[in-house]
Amino acid sequence: MTINRLDVHSVRNITYCSLSPSQKFNIIVGPNGSGKSSLLESIFLLGRARSFRTTTVKQLIQFEQPHAIVSSRIHTDDSDNLLGVQIDHKQTTIHLNREKASLSDIAYCLPLQLIHPKSYKLLDGGSQLRREFIDWGVFNQQQDFLQVWRDYKKTLQHRNKVLKLKDVKQLSIWDKRLSDYAQIVIQYRIEYVEQLKKYALALFNVFLPAVDCSLQFLSGWDNNITLLEQLASDKERDLRYGFTQSGPHRSDFRLLTHNLNVKDVVSRGQLKLLVLALKLAQIQLFSSFNKYSVCILIDDLTAELDTANKSKLLKYLYDSNCQVFMTSTELDSFGDLSLFDDYKVFHVKQGEVNFTDVSRET
Repeated sequence: MTINRLDVHSVRNITYCSLSPSQKFNIIVGPNGSGKSSLLESIFLLGRARSFRTTTVKQLIQFEQPHAIVSSRIHTDDSDNLLGVQIDHKQTTIHLNREKASLSDIAYCLPLQLIHPKSYKLLDGGSQLRREFIDWGVFNQQQDFLQVWRDYKKTLQHRNKVLKLKDVKQLSIWDKRLSDYAQIVIQYRIEYVEQLKKYALALFNVFLPAVDCSLQFLSGWDNNITLLEQLASDKERDLRYGFTQSGPHRSDFRLLTHNLNVKDVVSRGQLKLLVLALKLAQIQLFSSFNKYSVCILIDDLTAELDTANKSKLLKYLYDSNCQVFMTSTELDSFGDLSLFDDYKVFHVKQGEVNFTDVSRET
């Protein structure tokens, strides 16, 4: 899967740009505030219909403009797809091959993996980030996962309403339904994490060989009993607080070193390397079961990466079967570009994006 053409209209300080990206490396260079991250944000909008920089998507719309539009032609082995997302001050509209589409449609069409300076929060932030990380992988591996997860969340909402009403008679009905959906969700997650471990441990050794890590999945309740038994045990407490305290909505995973959580032991720079390895492992696993590749977005390549690890990352990315978009303030940050055969450089200045033929400059 590659983006063959990208058109951006009125996204932040980018009034308009049209790019024909490289199938491999796309290097986006410019001073801070020039619009580099806005270009990545535009691609992210195509695959997720949201921003990675703000929770309010309408903030992407350029000042005094009615809407922002990002469109693309995406090539796969089978066909080309036309993908477009428009946001205005009231709604977001998604089109795939000129027909209205859903969020899941574009997520399958343009699978994205984002690495940026705040990625370390995957290990240092709340558990929802880690559940979303796992579920992105499961979503792309198991076609029915999304519907089962939605059914689980709807059932959870009903159970919580019953808890708030103190309707004990109905509780057993919702307990059984919740447990049935939970069993499927958790099984998918366990199977995925077990597959991910193999790739993650190998990449931990590449980027941080001095730290001996293990990956532990937490289901969201006591693993020695069923969720139905856990719900029965939690009954009085759930009724007191008015919400369900155990289940897949509380799942998590931890990286451990010598039985300690790595986030409490390693430096922030090391934490970022571990997150980098986890994300690359997820990309590798995705490629192992999917004929399409992932589009990788890296905002600020040099953030807390030393020269050796930066070189390892670039080599790994180039050898992967992925299209990559990377930003930096300086072209020199990418080292010797003559090592790579297929790349394009785009310079961004005050919202204007221009292709630069580096080979002619040299």
